[in-house]
Amino acid sequence: MLLLCNYYVTYRCNADCEFCHFGFSTELNRTPFARDEDVFSNLPQLRQLGVKFIDFTGGEPLLHKSIHLFVEKAKSLKMQTSITTNCLLYPKFAERLAGKVDLLHFSLDSPDEEEHNRIRRVKCFNSVIESIKIAKSLGEFPDILFTVTNDTYKKLPQMYELSQKYNLVLIVNPVFSYFGNPGLSLEALDYIDDFCSGKPDIYINPSFLELRRRGGNDPSNPLCKAVSRVIVISPYNEVILPCYHFGNKTIKIDKPLKEIRNSEIVKYYKSMEGRFDFCKGCTVNCYFEPSFAFPTNYYGIKSVPSKFYYGFHKLIKQKILKFETKFLGIKNIK
Repeated sequence: MLLLCNYYVTYRCNADCEFCHFGFSTELNRTPFARDEDVFSNLPQLRQLGVKFIDFTGGEPLLHKSIHLFVEKAKSLKMQTSITTNCLLYPKFAERLAGKVDLLHFSLDSPDEEEHNRIRRVKCFNSVIESIKIAKSLGEFPDILFTVTNDTYKKLPQMYELSQKYNLVLIVNPVFSYFGNPGLSLEALDYIDDFCSGKPDIYINPSFLELRRRGGNDPSNPLCKAVSRVIVISPYNEVILPCYHFGNKTIKIDKPLKEIRNSEIVKYYKSMEGRFDFCKGCTVNCYFEPSFAFPTNYYGIKSVPSKFYYGFHKLIKQKILKFETKFLGIKNIK
């Protein structure tokens, strides 16, 4: 079942993070933006294919001048939208994005301004804090996305305190190993697991931690559903197979997406998902999240409680807070 589209509207970025291969110092920063006409053509087709969630990503997605129009169109098609941003451009887009992004994630890599700016190689800590205040003034409840590394995992208590200060969910995003980046140590995994256990308003998919403890994806018994549950589209208007991070095949979108999805090459990649040599040890979060979406195996079952509590916060608790702010005059902006 196709669930998710990872739509790369650009590979460009205005930061240069230590743990990321995008950045203003890379060759990718000279690549084109997705053409508006291609995005608007693809969105209805994605919905017809069954896509329920669409992540407009990059690079930095807010570098695309039409990003607010893309999420507006996706919402009109009844798709759940998500954007992750470093917040440098969020104040510019805040009002245009308000009410259109279901899962708005603000990246923050440390509670310490100097450390965060060093990791991002650009001064953006204050932009995140300013953006939180702007978003909440508009009735938005962004999540704070903390990409945890071996150097920063012990900052979890301070990060949680910061998220509680603003009444926001803290998403703990374990860094994954790809393109030469190291993964998390067992010590870090245990620390994250112990700290997050039982705390309200903090989201960590425990299956991500367990997958790492067990050495990642095993091609002889694959867990990945990167092709059957996810479709990846590039700024060049191509479908990338089997996934962005290990893509070794692109298909130009010069025919209906349904026709492409039913092609023999896509069927081949479906049959091989998680089975290629490069799939060994993979822990890339954006493909295992949908892979564990249903409780059909150990990892799916282990994911259920965390997804339930995150959904409760987003669908119920934050709606109550919005009501209190709008109709009762209770201020939740701190």
